[in-house]
Amino acid sequence: MTLDEYILQHIDEEGDYLKALYRDTHLKLLYPRMASGHLQGRMLKMFVRMIRPRQVLEIGTYSGYSALCMAEGLPDDGMLHTFEINDEQEDFTRPWLENSPYADKIKFYIGNALELVPRLDITFDLAFIDGDKRRYIDYYEMVLARLSDGGYIIADNTLWDGHVLEEQPHRTDLQTIGIKAFNDLVAADHRVEKVILPLRDGLTIIRKK
Repeated sequence: MTLDEYILQHIDEEGDYLKALYRDTHLKLLYPRMASGHLQGRMLKMFVRMIRPRQVLEIGTYSGYSALCMAEGLPDDGMLHTFEINDEQEDFTRPWLENSPYADKIKFYIGNALELVPRLDITFDLAFIDGDKRRYIDYYEMVLARLSDGGYIIADNTLWDGHVLEEQPHRTDLQTIGIKAFNDLVAADHRVEKVILPLRDGLTIIRKK
């Protein structure tokens, strides 16, 4: 037994619906590793339970796994707004969200979050950033301006499979360059408190002061 297997045996079950979604993601989508999965999904739900946000923003819906996990943890008056820029993803993801037990807590948008979120006039209590790694700084500044005082940002993939350790990424590796620039910016940003968890591909937890 591996340590990962041990962990999964000693945390909450993900439930049949999420298991089915995860399986379907692997069968039908090109990059199934992008789905959060059992451990990260349970952690996202726990974070939502702890923070008790009324308005949650997600940038990067993909198959909808993380959205469903966060919606599962929302209080009765909570709402999740999730944005997916790839319109080809809609046919797969929308039915999984709309047929879930949490459909009334999820608003699913297709389009560029950098353009659409500012039109909503919503102050968010929690944001999960898991979109285009090249635009993480843009997402961060956009979200921080619309985050409540004491609100949280969770940024995914901030260790980027170890590539953040490369002192000089190849000039064409814009995703690694984007993640490293984001990490450096957040580390030096006195507007927030921050910590990186080495879970899966790295999760940065950021609290707005």
